[in-house]
Amino acid sequence: DIIAIIGLDELSEEDRLTVARARKIERFLSQPFFVAEVFTGSPGKYVGLAETIRGFKLILSEELDGLSEQAFYLVGNIDEATVN
Repeated sequence: DIIAIIGLDELSEEDRLTVARARKIERFLSQPFFVAEVFTGSPGKYVGLAETIRGFKLILSEELDGLSEQAFYLVGNIDEATVN
């Protein structure tokens, strides 16, 4: 990953924002799986295509820039990320 090589501080403000949003999307894609429920104790969640696209659009807009990456980790739909 190029950021590990050059460092986040070397990026422009716009590029840092792009990286932050990409990391949020990566975390958002980590929805809990039903098959892992027996191991994690966390219930699996299903998020449909339309809801996933809505989440992507919100992450790519400036609306959710104030949330941390962790808010998007192991949540179902995007509304759960904004509540956490």
